[in-house]
Amino acid sequence: MLTLPDRLPVRLLAVPLAAVLVVLVPAGSAPGSAGRAPGAARALAADLDRLLDDARLAGAQVSALVTDPATGEVVYEHAPGALLLPASTQKTVTAAAALDLLGPDHRFRTQVLATGPRTGGALDGDLVLRGGGDPTLLPADLDALAGQVADGGVTSVDGGLLADASRYDGVPLGPNWAWDDQAAYYSPQISALTLTTDGDFDPGTVRLTVTPGDAPGRPAAVRVTPAEAPVHLSGGIRTGTAGSERSVDVARRPGGNELVLSGSVPADAAPGDEWIAVDRPALLAATVFAAALARHGVTVRGPVAEGTAPQGAAELAGHDSAPVSALMTPFLKLSNNGIAEHLVKEIGRVRAGEGSWTAGTEQVRAFLRRGGLEAGEARQVDGSGLSRHNLLSSRRLAALLAFARRQSWFTTWYDALPVAGDARRMVGGTLTNRLRGTAAEGRVHAKTGSMTGVDALTGYVERPDGQPLAFTVIVNNFAAAGPRPVIDAFVVRLAGDTSAKAAPAGPGARTGRGAAADPHDWENVCLAEARC
Repeated sequence: MLTLPDRLPVRLLAVPLAAVLVVLVPAGSAPGSAGRAPGAARALAADLDRLLDDARLAGAQVSALVTDPATGEVVYEHAPGALLLPASTQKTVTAAAALDLLGPDHRFRTQVLATGPRTGGALDGDLVLRGGGDPTLLPADLDALAGQVADGGVTSVDGGLLADASRYDGVPLGPNWAWDDQAAYYSPQISALTLTTDGDFDPGTVRLTVTPGDAPGRPAAVRVTPAEAPVHLSGGIRTGTAGSERSVDVARRPGGNELVLSGSVPADAAPGDEWIAVDRPALLAATVFAAALARHGVTVRGPVAEGTAPQGAAELAGHDSAPVSALMTPFLKLSNNGIAEHLVKEIGRVRAGEGSWTAGTEQVRAFLRRGGLEAGEARQVDGSGLSRHNLLSSRRLAALLAFARRQSWFTTWYDALPVAGDARRMVGGTLTNRLRGTAAEGRVHAKTGSMTGVDALTGYVERPDGQPLAFTVIVNNFAAAGPRPVIDAFVVRLAGDTSAKAAPAGPGARTGRGAAADPHDWENVCLAEARC
């Protein structure tokens, strides 16, 4: 059950920073619109121009758009039609499409099927674990399924256990995903049958808990969760002196599940976790299920293998995920890439009969066309924004922010967006450590997006009069100090602080090293590790 507790170069049109077009809304606009005194509008425009003229943006491509989401009136714009890499801000599109096309109540069903007849407690055939695309399936859920099988009277299986992932196609990685991210938990293989380890719901992963040895120089202990995971550990992690730097690294050799350990952990460190994406995640799930069956007294005589259930296989047990509406919180708050891709493939399966990225993204484009969201001015090839083939404009995102407010699912979508500066992880999400102590704290619901050379933020900010503004800022192709302080100052100015200025670049500003980052927040981890 679900428990709730962002490399290949892309040729883009360069946008000079001086080429800023500001649309001023005339005085006397209708109440609730973007209307404001001309002097205030000019002051806002001048301040935003000044912020975007920061030296850290020299040579970068910048797009920004601020609108009144109730009327669509433009408050400020800077190259709003430029097509740029959105990184994880694309998840706002995926989430909206999933709520609309699948529906908030849609669930993913995992089944246990029997392929042959039963004689008493003996099954003469194979047992099949058939995935329904659930990105939140936990070992505890598999244990409950095994209990259902045992409670149904099955004690032995003459055949084997088949892992059936046929609901989706066999393409495990998205278009143009980085080859050297294949072991990263934020870049998992996507399968209709997959497993996660905890309430962050990163599918297709295992968790390694590293505990220092009893003295410097001794090997650190490494525990794998789930314990039955079909992975092989090689290398090792040593225990360093107390107070030394933690330098744990876990790599997975391509084409298999050998996990290569290296680095060290301080002798005085608490146990720490590493999440690693596995190869062939369906086999991981089936292997863990086989162990659960054994614990419940069900003997499976044959091997665990990948396969497809035949027509007419009888269901012995089933597990339904939480509804899509409940998945929105871990998806958007934690910028969960695995959930994003499962939603896209599920959209393709439900709406077009094909669980693939091609079918799913075509359905997303159709949804955007029906909503009048200028589908021709973008390119989406995955759900998460990991691919560098994706292109979005600030204008597209502004249209989505306005469209969403008119939909029945808006509250679910809006509440799932990270809230600036909120220390509660499942509220603040990837904005937990941003905009604290500013006029924007608690008044911004927005989706972050970051990867190498990309930083973006899109969402809503409550202005001083209590009315919302919709905003998007996307920066691409920067190589020096990151533009995040500029983006944050931009939002603080929208929240009403006329003295807003971008924080100076300090030590570690280029990589983000030294920032207090949750080690399981992939956008901030990749920043802290100089990956973005």
